[in-house]
Amino acid sequence: MDQLRTLVLVHEVGTALAAARSLGREQSSVQKQIDTLNRNFERLCGEPLVIKQGRGKNVLFTDSGELFVEIARNTLRDWLDGVHESRRLRGETITVGTTRFTLGFLANAGEHVAGEFAERGVELRVTHLRTRELIGALRTKQADLVCGSVLVGGGENALADVDVLEWRRSGLSLVTNLSAEQLPNRPMLASQLHALPLVIPASGLISGFLRGWFGPDYREKLDIAAEIDDVRYGFDLLRSELLHGCMIVTRGVGEAADDGRLPEGRGLRTVDLVNDVGPKMHVLVGAFTRRGERQSYGADHPLNLLWRALELENTRWKRGEHRPAVAS
Repeated sequence: MDQLRTLVLVHEVGTALAAARSLGREQSSVQKQIDTLNRNFERLCGEPLVIKQGRGKNVLFTDSGELFVEIARNTLRDWLDGVHESRRLRGETITVGTTRFTLGFLANAGEHVAGEFAERGVELRVTHLRTRELIGALRTKQADLVCGSVLVGGGENALADVDVLEWRRSGLSLVTNLSAEQLPNRPMLASQLHALPLVIPASGLISGFLRGWFGPDYREKLDIAAEIDDVRYGFDLLRSELLHGCMIVTRGVGEAADDGRLPEGRGLRTVDLVNDVGPKMHVLVGAFTRRGERQSYGADHPLNLLWRALELENTRWKRGEHRPAVAS
C-alpha cells in the first residue's frame, strides 16, 4: 500500500524529490520504491511504469503507467473506505454532516459527549454540507448523522429511508432592503411574489418550494434578479444595495436576521411569506440518520450517544433554556 501511495503521489507532484518532501522522507527512499515498482512491472508486463526524464524534470508515465496509477488510486480509496467502515462499525469513529445554520445545535450536543469520546478514543469528524446534500450524504455513507433542513410535503416523501429527530417545522420568509412603502411590514402572499425582484438560490430547498408552487418553469413566472449559491452572498448583495429586492430564506434564517443573531442581516427587514398558491410544504429542521441503523448498535455506540445528546438539546431549546445562533 505504501508503494502504491508513493507512486500516486509522484504522479500528482511530478518528481521523486517533490514526493519525498511531501512525505517527509529522503529522496533516495522514494526513488527506491519507484525503481522497485518499475522493475517488477516491466518484468510482468513488458513495459515500465515510468521513464526518467533527467535531473529536475518530471517523471514521464507510460500508457501502462497511467492506467496502473488509476488502478492504484482506486485501490487506495477502496482500502481507506474499508478501514473507515470497519472503524465506524466498531464505534471508533463517527462522521457528522451539518449545515452552517445548524452547527450550533451540534456544538451544544457535542459538549455532552466530548468527555466520553475522548476517554474512549472516538474520533468525531464534522463535515460541512449544503442543504441539498444532506440526505444524499447519508445514503452514500459519507456521513453517519446529518443536521439541517429538508423540504417535506408536496407529495414526495424524501425521508422514507431515514430516522428523524425533528427540531421544528416552519415556512419561508423574505429578507429585503426595500422600504416599508415598497413592501409593507405584513405577511406577503406567495401569489404576489411575481411583483418583486427576487434573490433565490440556484438549487436546493428554496427552489423546491418554488417548483412546487409555480411549476418547473417558475423562473419564467417570477422576476429573478439574482441567483446565488450561498445565502451569505445574498445578504451581502442586498446590503450593498447593488440591487433592491427580496431574498427568499427559511423562516429560521429570517428570524435570526431580524433579531440580530445573524450579523449579515444588519440593516435589512424580514417579512413572512405565506403560501396561497400550491401544496402545503414545510421546512423540517432536525437531525437524521439511516433508518434502523442506530437500533443495530448497542446503547453505548457513539451514534446513539450523540443522538441522545441531540435529543437533550432539542428538549432544552423547546423549554427556552438556550437558543442557538440559527434554527433554519
